[in-house]
Amino acid sequence: MRNLAFAFLGGAAALLLPVLLPDAAHAMAQPAAPRLLVLGDSLSAGYGLPADQGFEAQLGAALAAAHHPVRIVDGAVSGDTSAGGLARLDWVLTGGVDAAIVELGANDGLRGLPTADLEKNLGAILDRLAAHHIPVLLAGMLAPPNLGAEYGAAFRAVYAKLGQRPGVIFYPFFMDGAAGHPDLIQADGLHPNAAGVRIEVARILPDVLRLLAAIPARRGS
Repeated sequence: MRNLAFAFLGGAAALLLPVLLPDAAHAMAQPAAPRLLVLGDSLSAGYGLPADQGFEAQLGAALAAAHHPVRIVDGAVSGDTSAGGLARLDWVLTGGVDAAIVELGANDGLRGLPTADLEKNLGAILDRLAAHHIPVLLAGMLAPPNLGAEYGAAFRAVYAKLGQRPGVIFYPFFMDGAAGHPDLIQADGLHPNAAGVRIEVARILPDVLRLLAAIPARRGS
């Protein structure tokens, strides 16, 4: 009886293997979702919003819906300046990153910090990402109008100049579609509400898809 039992189990296993192995092989063949770093400030950190309504969450959902799922690497810190983003860049890269969105500078503008420092910090961030062969989407920002036309022009010029670098996709204004529309901005007059973020994500999505397409051959999960 024991031999018959073993013979039966062995035959059953043989019958199951052709069904199970293709599924297992298919699962193993699926590449891991790319790791997308969002290095930013409160605008990308989702300040004042539920966790599932911030920029990172809405962008992740939009990419999944477009059949391009990613793993978001959260590098957005409210109140951060370009100097702050540079200071912690090496730390956020330790887990591995395949592509990056750089959204920094709004707080530099609010504080009226020198545009030369903005250019230096953002340039250093782009240099480090390039050294790691990480394609970048650089999201531009506008300075508050109360700082004057000259400062505003110099501020915009920083992004326009850096956006011309090889390997950089330039998106001129991160808040495009939401800024200037009170119904899309929170009561503080600065940060987009959930509807505003939804519009921002819809507008930047084509360039994010271009960014993902620029990822070099996969280096493993």
